Amino acid sequence: MSILEYSATELKKKLEAKELTSVEVVTAYLNQIKEYDGEIRAFSFVNEEEALNQAAEVDSRRKRGEKVGLLAGIPVAVKEVLATEGQKTTCSSKMLENFVSPYNATVVQKIKDEDGILLGRTNMDEFAMGSSTENSAFGATSNPWNTDYVPGGSSGGAAACVAADMAPLSLGTDTGGSIRQPAGLCGIVGLKPTYGRVSRYGLVAFASSLDQVGPMTRTVADSALLLQAIAGHDRLDSTSANVEVPDYLNDLEKPLAGLRLGVVTEHFGEGLDEEVRQAVNDSIEVYRSLGATISEVSLPHNKYGIAAYYLIAPSEASSNLARYDGVHYGYRADEREIWQELTEERHRLVADGDERSATSPLVKMYCKTRSEGFGAEVKRRIMLGTYALSAGYYDAYYLKALKVRRLIQKDYLEAFKEVDLLIGPVTPTPAFKTGEKTGDPLSMYLGDLFTVCTNLAGVAAISIPCGFSKDGLPIGLQLQSPQFHEQQLLRVAHMYQTQTDWHIKRAPLAS
Repeated sequence: MSILEYSATELKKKLEAKELTSVEVVTAYLNQIKEYDGEIRAFSFVNEEEALNQAAEVDSRRKRGEKVGLLAGIPVAVKEVLATEGQKTTCSSKMLENFVSPYNATVVQKIKDEDGILLGRTNMDEFAMGSSTENSAFGATSNPWNTDYVPGGSSGGAAACVAADMAPLSLGTDTGGSIRQPAGLCGIVGLKPTYGRVSRYGLVAFASSLDQVGPMTRTVADSALLLQAIAGHDRLDSTSANVEVPDYLNDLEKPLAGLRLGVVTEHFGEGLDEEVRQAVNDSIEVYRSLGATISEVSLPHNKYGIAAYYLIAPSEASSNLARYDGVHYGYRADEREIWQELTEERHRLVADGDERSATSPLVKMYCKTRSEGFGAEVKRRIMLGTYALSAGYYDAYYLKALKVRRLIQKDYLEAFKEVDLLIGPVTPTPAFKTGEKTGDPLSMYLGDLFTVCTNLAGVAAISIPCGFSKDGLPIGLQLQSPQFHEQQLLRVAHMYQTQTDWHIKRAPLAS
C-alpha cells in the first residue's frame, strides 16, 4: 500500500512499529500537495520546511526511545481561521491578508504538544461565512471528486485536502454546518463536537455562541484520534466545559446493544434530492440489520432553524467583526485616497454652502477600510446583523430568534428522551456546480437546512459518507447525539463503517 492509502490510525501504528518514519509520511503528503493542489486549491499556505523539520525531530526522539505524543509524526492541516504563532491567520479575507498571529490557538497548541506535524493552512469562505468556499478572497477551492463542483464550506479546503489525500487529518470549524456539509460533499468524515467540548481560544470568531472546532478525517477512528488530542477544558476559554474527556479510541469497538435511532421526519420532506433520500434510507437499513430500533421522531421547530440562524449568526458577526476598523491591525485603506476623496467632498460642500456636513477623516477611514477589506457575503451578513440588532428591530428579530432557538433546544431534549441518536441526511442535495448559487444567497443558505439546528441546540453531530449520486458525487449521512455524547456518536458511526466501504473510496483528481 502507498503511504497515502493508510488512515491516520494505521499510520500511527506503522510509525510506532518503526515501519515508517515521520519524514517519509510528511514527504509523501507534501508531494501529493505539489502534484494536485494547483487544481484543487485546498491550501492557502504549505508549511513545507518546518513540517519536515518537525518530522525529523519526532523521528530522532522516537529513535532515542523518548516518549512521543498521541499524534507523533502524523500530518495535520489547519483551517485558516485558527491562530498559529508566526504564521498568517487571514480567515481568507483581504482584511487580514498580512496579519501574523502572535500566539497559537489552544487546539493548534494541543496538536503541537501531541507531536502532530502542522502541514499547512487550508482555504475557507471568508470569515467562515459561506457554504461553498467560493467566498475566499484568495480564490475558490474545488471538489476533488469533480473540480467543476464546490467542496462545500466554509471548511471546504479542510475537507478537500483530506478527500484528495493531501492530509490524513484536518481541523475545521462548524458554525451552522461548516464541518459536516463539506465533509458530506467531499465524501469524508466530519465531526462537530458539543459546544464547549473543544476550546475556541484562538479561533477567530464568526458567531461566538455557535462556533465549534472539530476533526475532518478519512475514517471515524481517525476523528476519534484527533478529538482525543484536542478535546478538554481550557481556562482561556470561558465557554469551555469542564467535563471529563472519555477514551474515544478504546471505546470504538465496544458493542452497542439496544441502540435506538430516530429518523427526523422534517428532514425527509420537500426539497430532498431523491438520490440523497435513497442513500440515507439504505443506511438506515444497515443499522436495522445490525439490531438497531428505528423510529420516527419530530423536531417541530426545525422548520424555523434557517430563519433563526440567519438572524442570530449575523447579529453576532456584526458585533465580532466591528473590531476590524483599520486602526489596530489588519487592512487599512490607502490614506492618500482617503484624503483625496475628503478634499473632493469638501470642495463640493463648500460650493453648496454646506461645509458642516463634511465627513470626518476617521469615519471616512473606517468606511473605506471596511468597504474594501470585506467581501460581498461578509458585508451582507454584517448589514443583516446590524439591522436585526438596531433600535426598533431588536425585539422583532434578534430577540424572537433567541426564543425560537430555545424551542429548538427543547425539541432536541424531548427527542433524546425517546431515542439515543438522530439519523438523517447532511444536505438536501449532493455538491452543486461552482458559480451555480453565488447569485442566489437564499438558495445557498437553504443548503444548511439539516445542519444549523445542531448548532442552535449546542449538541454533537457527525457526517459520514454513505453513497454516491449518479454523477459520482458523495452523499453524507448525519448522526446527532445529546450534548457530550461524542463517545456514543463515534461508536455508532464506526459501526456503520465496519459494514460499508464508502469511506475507503478515493476521489479521482482529474477534472
